[in-house]
Amino acid sequence: MRRLSFDPGWLRHRIVIEAPIASPDGAGGETVTWDMLASVWALVEPVGAGETVRAGRLTGTVTHAVTIRFRSDVAGGMRVAYRGRHYRVLAVYDPDERRRYLTLKTELETP
Repeated sequence: MRRLSFDPGWLRHRIVIEAPIASPDGAGGETVTWDMLASVWALVEPVGAGETVRAGRLTGTVTHAVTIRFRSDVAGGMRVAYRGRHYRVLAVYDPDERRRYLTLKTELETP
C-alpha cells in the first residue's frame, strides 16, 4: 500500500525479528535454529490471502506487510514472531528510499 505520509504512532505492535542459525546435524545435513535479532515496534497489516499447491496439497497462504523503523541488518530469509505466530520474511524494501522505515513482505508459516 502506498501512503503519502506515515505516522510513527502507527507502530503499535511489538514484534521479534529472528535470524536463522544453521548448525551441522552430524548426518551431512544441517539443523536450523532461530536467534533473536531484535525486538521492535511495528505496524502489522494483513495484505492478502490465497491458496497454493505445496507438496501436492492445496494450502492456504496469508501475507502481511510489516513496517518497522529502518534497520540495515534485516534481510529476506529471516522471520518475524508476533502474537505466537511466525511470519517468513520474503522481501525487505525501503518504501520511499529515505532510510526512515522498512516494509517487510511476509508470509504466515504453517506449523
